Amino acid sequence: MSLIEILWPAFALGILLVFIHAVFGIEIIRRGVIFTDLAIGQIAAVGMAISVAFLNGAYQTPLTLLFALIAAIVIALAGRRVVYIEAFIGLLYALGISSIMMILAQSSEGMELFNKMSAADILFTMPGDVAKAALLYMTVALVMFLLYPKTSGLWRETLFFSMLAVTVTSSVQSAGVLVVFSLLIAPAYAALLQTRFPELIFAWIFGSVAIVAALGISYAFDLPTGYTIIFCVVLASLLFVISKSKLSKPSS
Repeated sequence: MSLIEILWPAFALGILLVFIHAVFGIEIIRRGVIFTDLAIGQIAAVGMAISVAFLNGAYQTPLTLLFALIAAIVIALAGRRVVYIEAFIGLLYALGISSIMMILAQSSEGMELFNKMSAADILFTMPGDVAKAALLYMTVALVMFLLYPKTSGLWRETLFFSMLAVTVTSSVQSAGVLVVFSLLIAPAYAALLQTRFPELIFAWIFGSVAIVAALGISYAFDLPTGYTIIFCVVLASLLFVISKSKLSKPSS
C-alpha cells in the first residue's frame, strides 16, 4: 500500500473539518461568543468520558450527542436571558472539564484518555470514517445554507446551536476538543480581517492549507497529530492577524 493510500483519508477528513467549522466560526466570532464551541465540545466530551469510564466505550455517540445538545440548548436560552454571556459560557466550560477529570479518575488510563479527547490523532483515519463525516457535514451545511437564513428568534438560535452540537459531537470524537476549537476560530478570524475575498471561501482555503501542512509535518517528524494541527493552524492565523494589523495601522 502506497503512502498516498494510507494518508489520503486523514487529509480528506482534515479538509472536511475545516469546511464545516468555518461555517460556524464566522458566525460565532460575529456574535462575540468565542468560547461557545469550546464549552459545547467540553460538555460533549463528558458523554465520551462516561462511555469510556463506565460502559466500556458503548453508546459513545448517543451520549456525546446528548451532552452536546444539552449544552447547546442551555447556551441558546442563556444567550437571551443571561448578562455577560461569555462569563457564563466560560463557567460552563470549567464545569465540563472538571467533570471529565472526576469521571476519568476512575480509570487507570485517565490522563491518556483526557489527552485524546483534547487532541486526537487523525493521521491514520479510515476511509469509512471520512464517508460518514462527509455525509453528516454536508447535511449540516445544507441546513445552515438553506434553512437557517429563513429562521428568526428563538427557533433561529435553537437551530444554530443544535447544528453546532451535532457537528461537535462528530468532530470531538474524531479530532478532539482543542482541535475543534482551533479549526472553528483560527481560519474564521483570519477571514474576517481581510476584504479581498468572500469570508467563507477564504476561511476554507486558509484552513485547508494550514491543516494539510500540519498533517505533513506531523507525519514527517513523528509529532502528535492533534497538537501539530492546533499549532500550525493557530500560528498561521496569528501571523496573518499580526500582518494585517501592521498593514492597516495608520502612519504617524
